Amino acid sequence: MIRALLVLILLAGLAVGGGWVHVNNKVEQPLPISVDFYTIKPGTSYSHLINDFKRNGWIDSKLVFKVYGKLNPELTQLKAGTYQLQADLSFIALLALLNSGEEHQFKITFVEGTTFKEWLIQLAETDNIKNTLQDKSAKQILTLLESKYTHPEGVFFPDTYQFTAGTSDLDILRLAHARMVKELAQVWQERDKGLPYKSSYDALIMASLIEKETGQVFEQPMIASVFINRLAKRMRLQTDPTIIYGLGDRYTGDITYANIREKTAYNTYQINGMPPTPIAMPGLSALKASVQPDKTALLYFVSKGNGEHYFSKTLREHNNAVNKYIRGK
Repeated sequence: MIRALLVLILLAGLAVGGGWVHVNNKVEQPLPISVDFYTIKPGTSYSHLINDFKRNGWIDSKLVFKVYGKLNPELTQLKAGTYQLQADLSFIALLALLNSGEEHQFKITFVEGTTFKEWLIQLAETDNIKNTLQDKSAKQILTLLESKYTHPEGVFFPDTYQFTAGTSDLDILRLAHARMVKELAQVWQERDKGLPYKSSYDALIMASLIEKETGQVFEQPMIASVFINRLAKRMRLQTDPTIIYGLGDRYTGDITYANIREKTAYNTYQINGMPPTPIAMPGLSALKASVQPDKTALLYFVSKGNGEHYFSKTLREHNNAVNKYIRGK
C-alpha cells in the first residue's frame, strides 16, 4: 500500500515538474552490465526483473524503473529465454530485447569423420545444452529418435547446428539424424548405375570409409573408385580406418601386425566386402562420391605424407609408391 502510494506521488510529481525528463534520462543511460548473457525464467515478473537489476548493480534506484513500467505496461511482458547482451545497452533497449523473444542462438559444430561416441562427448561438454542421454545406450537413443536404423554410426549429418539455451542433446541429435536421412535419400536418387550396393545404407557405409581415408574433397571420388573396383574384383578393401574402428577403445594410436591379423567384424584386411555398418559420420561430399565415383582402373592408393594420396593401377606401381612415400626409398 505504501509502495503504491509512493508510485502515485511520483506520478503526480512527473505531471507537474521535470520528473519525466529524469525518468527518460535514467532509462536511456547505458547500464553497467557485466555479463554476456541474461536468462529470463518462465513466469519472471517485471518487478522481479527490476529487483535483480538492482542486486546486480545495474541500476541504483528501483522506484524510477518501476514507475517507467507502470507508464509503459506493454514493455513489461517479458519472454522467457537466454539473451545476448551488448556493451553500453540502455535500460529501454534491454527491456525491448527481453520483450522480443529473440533468444541467442548458440552453435555446435560436428566435424566430418567423427564418431557417434565423440558426438556424445561433445554434446555433454557443450554449455547450454540439457544433458539427457548420460545413461542411455545407443539402441535406446535410436528408439527415442524413432529411427529405422539399429546402429548409430553414420546416421547423423555432420554440420553446424544452432540451438537456444536449454535445448536437449536428444533434440540436436534429432535434427542431425533428420538431415542425414534427407541428404542420403537425395544422393541415392542421383546415384550412378551399376554400383555394388543393395541399398542406400551400403552407400552410407562406403561414404564413411571414403571420409576416413581422405580429408581432400577432390580425392574422394577417386577413393570411391578404388574401393568399388576392388569390390568388383572380389579384392578385400584393406582400409586401415576399419581396423581402428574394430579395435574400439583398444586402439592405442598405432596399427600393429597383430591388429591387422585380428579378425573383427570391421577389419577389411580379414573380411570380404564392406564392414557391417558405417565407421564414422560422412559429410555431403563423401556421400556424393560414394554414389558418383570416378570411372577409373585404380586399385591402390598410399598416403604421400602431405594429406594427399598416390593412386596406382597395379600392385607393382603401388609397391614402388609405398617404397617412395612410406619407406623413403
